[in-house]
Amino acid sequence: MTKETLFARLALIATVLAFCVVVLGAFVRLSDAGLGCPDWPGCYGHLGVPKTEQAVQMANELYPDRPVEAHKAWKEMIHRYFAGMLGLLVFTLAFIAWRNRRSPQQALKLPLFLSVLIIFQALLGMWTVTIKLKPVIVMLHLMGGMATLSLLWWLTLRHLNWFSRFRVGIQQSRLKKLALIGLLVVVGQIMLGGWTSANYAALHCTDFPTCQGKWWPQTDFGEAFTLWHGIGPDYEGGIMSNTARVTVHFTHRLGALVTFLYLGILGVLLLLGRLGENLPPLGLTLLAVLLLQVSLGIGNVLLSLPLGVAVAHNGVGALLLLTLVTLNHLAFKPRRM
Repeated sequence: MTKETLFARLALIATVLAFCVVVLGAFVRLSDAGLGCPDWPGCYGHLGVPKTEQAVQMANELYPDRPVEAHKAWKEMIHRYFAGMLGLLVFTLAFIAWRNRRSPQQALKLPLFLSVLIIFQALLGMWTVTIKLKPVIVMLHLMGGMATLSLLWWLTLRHLNWFSRFRVGIQQSRLKKLALIGLLVVVGQIMLGGWTSANYAALHCTDFPTCQGKWWPQTDFGEAFTLWHGIGPDYEGGIMSNTARVTVHFTHRLGALVTFLYLGILGVLLLLGRLGENLPPLGLTLLAVLLLQVSLGIGNVLLSLPLGVAVAHNGVGALLLLTLVTLNHLAFKPRRM
């Protein structure tokens, strides 16, 4: 096996692992296990969850405000184990890229950047715990995970060259603009979703398509989008007023409408071959993922946020992001990174 082949396969494995870490992170957050271990990187000072009666008693004495809840602690630690494996894999990719840096086919800057990003992501994970689920940190941690996933997928696409046949007949200038705008729209919507989740606002509009029986409910954008509330409070459960949380939820819905309309039009253009003669399969994929994501979002509201549906909403959101990353990879000419 050549170094290039090894690198490509490891990049693909890292992408799959990053997707698992994103989904596990959503599961931990949505099952209220984000503070299942009140310290970092261990759990009550252990590499695993305290098991014996004596260890649990000592842990409870050390953290009286956070007594051991083993089911939550294990969720958090499994997420950390997967994240740790991902970090090691990213560093391995960077090492291989550096060793193979003289090859014109080898990406170098991107693997090195990913190493820096994974370190910053680990710091955000630590701060998520030590600053007690501060919403802006939680949202940045989510976006860091999505960025890691997206860049690993870009790296995989560059080295495996799976979608080269789709580049035939592409209207590059049009696709480049439309795909880039679509990517920005999806990133913005994921940020709004992360802000909604981090502030426990997902159930503050329990009807659809109206919100609290109104097309435009009472709002408070000032409080809803104040990013910094200081260090010290415990943010588990949220600290915003009801009106502010309604505003956050409602804004996420408006963002979903914009995303649905824009990506829906983009998907139809791709499906009809208006942006490239070989792109209809990608258009169909985009429309299918988009409809599934919207359906899961509506299901979260009408079914009162069941855990499985909520986690799936995060996972499909990541797939939607990867679909737009793929389109942008096709639109922009490949170059050494």
